[in-house]
Amino acid sequence: MADEPLILGIETSCDETGVGVVRGHTLLADALASSVDQHARFGGVVPEVASRAHLEAIVPTMQRALTEAGVTLADVDAIAVTAGPGLAGALLVGVAAAKGYAIAAEKPVYGVNHLAAHVAVDTLEHGPLPEPAIALLVSGGHSSLLLVDDLARGVTPLGATIDDAAGEAFDKVARLLGLPFPGGPYIDREARAGDPAAIAFPRGLTAAKDLVAHRHDFSFSGLKTAVARWVEARQRAGEPVPVADVAASFQEAVCDVLVNKALDACRSRGVPTLVIGGGVAANSRLRAMAEQRAARHGIRVRVPRPGLCTDNGAMVAALGSHLVASGVAPSRLDLPADSAMPLTTVGV
Repeated sequence: MADEPLILGIETSCDETGVGVVRGHTLLADALASSVDQHARFGGVVPEVASRAHLEAIVPTMQRALTEAGVTLADVDAIAVTAGPGLAGALLVGVAAAKGYAIAAEKPVYGVNHLAAHVAVDTLEHGPLPEPAIALLVSGGHSSLLLVDDLARGVTPLGATIDDAAGEAFDKVARLLGLPFPGGPYIDREARAGDPAAIAFPRGLTAAKDLVAHRHDFSFSGLKTAVARWVEARQRAGEPVPVADVAASFQEAVCDVLVNKALDACRSRGVPTLVIGGGVAANSRLRAMAEQRAARHGIRVRVPRPGLCTDNGAMVAALGSHLVASGVAPSRLDLPADSAMPLTTVGV
């Protein structure tokens, strides 16, 4: 509707330069420029390379988003930008750009939390977010469980990774198996031809003693090590490594822990909605397993389409739209980029 806020969102927290335009809960444009190919030869994201790529991409990506949406900068009601967490240099490019555009067009600016934006993006596909909801955020840098009572005011962390994040584990195991970076899509693809029960890889922090101290926390470092040792043992014995079976068994172990802990959080708090976001939410096995197991307990699972799971400007615009509609005051023009922004901070 025309009376809903028109919000422009800028995302530059890692290796994706994203600019999105949203009116209310309707996505009008989602322009993206990725530097992932520049990082692939290093086997991971290089912060300096990412920052330079953002500098080169931000203006053309902005122009593309405005053209796609059929609006001008003068038409927007506010500009939202990822202020953290993320790579410091990369964040600074987006924050500086947002300030420049806001000053030039005399628009308010909202500095927002990257992780909260991964929750908000679901509203573009499934409408307003039921509150309370449990959010499972899984990406290359984060694996977190959150209680979302009021997304505009803050969230309550329930658990997080104590070592490797899920996406990080996917990347490292992919490297072990000779698969390209980023590893998630390639593991997912290989796993479709494998047997998820072929190898009994461990499920981190699921022993009885761990569930007392770390009921909703995650650990994937031990799983990654177990995969490495299994692969190395095969190689030492001169035997071929069944890549598809290793990928499927590893993926099953990750998804098993993520889903069980998320559904336990829903059940223990009587919350009937689970939202899954972040890059790993694009994984086909995670999506299917969550749907299947949640249905047994009458829990509804909301997962954005894969294109909205990875970093993008649309999710930042979606959170900005929610903040504007909720009457939250805009940020000051001297808002900082905070690479370690806590989960409890939705906007700055």
